[in-house]
Amino acid sequence: MRIDAQWLRRNGYKVLRFLPIISFVFPLLILYSVDPNSFEKTWQGRTYQLFFVWLCFLEIILNGDEMRTAVARKKPLRTFFFAISLALPTAYVVAANFFGLNSAIFKFAEASGVGEHWALLIPLSTEYLVFMGFFVLIVMLEYGYSGLKDYALPVFFLGIIGGLYTIDNLYPWGRFAPFQMIVPTTTFLSARLLNLLGYQTSTFTRVTPEYGYTPYLFAANAKGSFGAGIAWPCAGIESLLIYIVTILLFLSKSAIPWRQRIVYFLFGAIVTYFINVLRIATIFVIQINQGTAARQAFHDYYGQLYSIIWIVSYPLIIVGSRTLWTSIRKGRTSTKAAANTASVDSTGLNVQRS
Repeated sequence: MRIDAQWLRRNGYKVLRFLPIISFVFPLLILYSVDPNSFEKTWQGRTYQLFFVWLCFLEIILNGDEMRTAVARKKPLRTFFFAISLALPTAYVVAANFFGLNSAIFKFAEASGVGEHWALLIPLSTEYLVFMGFFVLIVMLEYGYSGLKDYALPVFFLGIIGGLYTIDNLYPWGRFAPFQMIVPTTTFLSARLLNLLGYQTSTFTRVTPEYGYTPYLFAANAKGSFGAGIAWPCAGIESLLIYIVTILLFLSKSAIPWRQRIVYFLFGAIVTYFINVLRIATIFVIQINQGTAARQAFHDYYGQLYSIIWIVSYPLIIVGSRTLWTSIRKGRTSTKAAANTASVDSTGLNVQRS
């Protein structure tokens, strides 16, 4: 195929719309080369950055026509600044990991009173928030303010993860009371689920300067026992917030009637919450039956995927179920119409015969 100026004018947007994603692919490759283990952790890791890239691809697929119009209107000066903005994520990663920026962020956090363990995690939460800022800048320079609406989901996704990581680092061990409020109920339901699975459980709440307000769950069976404090990150606050943003953005773009939207939202929220209950119970089961290594792998990576897989799948389930129900209704309507036609024809024949 010959690529000339005319072809670029007609099809260049197909390449340009992927530039925001490409601008983050290079820094992610650098980060993987520096710390590959960080991509094997969901909480306080970089696995969610891969989900961010996937969400960007999804938005491109869903909003291709709008993006084509926006790219066509881009002015030369904005194009210049847009080209510069594409290099910012890579420049930040290089500065943070090779020129001491992360060390400076850590020292600032520690000097501000953040404990050493949590101060070491501040550069990661900062990275999420900086990536969100750069992504917003890139999208606005390429598409204008309207592009933020099309890319709202990945923007909010990065912001939520970065914000939650920051809160957890500044107020560890469940000390952030607004998020910790639902944890006692989650702990109670997890204990009841473990009871149904044959485990003996006990719960109590510890309030200490070190651990804050943290419910403690203890479970045991013939194979062993395990006890742990449960803070809001373990109770799935992040998955509830991601669910709320995801489903609201999805429903806002749909033609589903408002009453049905409320039902879909509430049903999905309940399922998301109970998935977190299941996740906590699973952590205890794995620890007692398979040991610490297996439990840590599930806690740091696989457990978080419970909720993410559900959140990603739920809009597809809604679309699929509504499409199936529409097909069934059309089929019933067609069958009923055919039956009525046959009845009329039969009546007409009877009249003619009489």
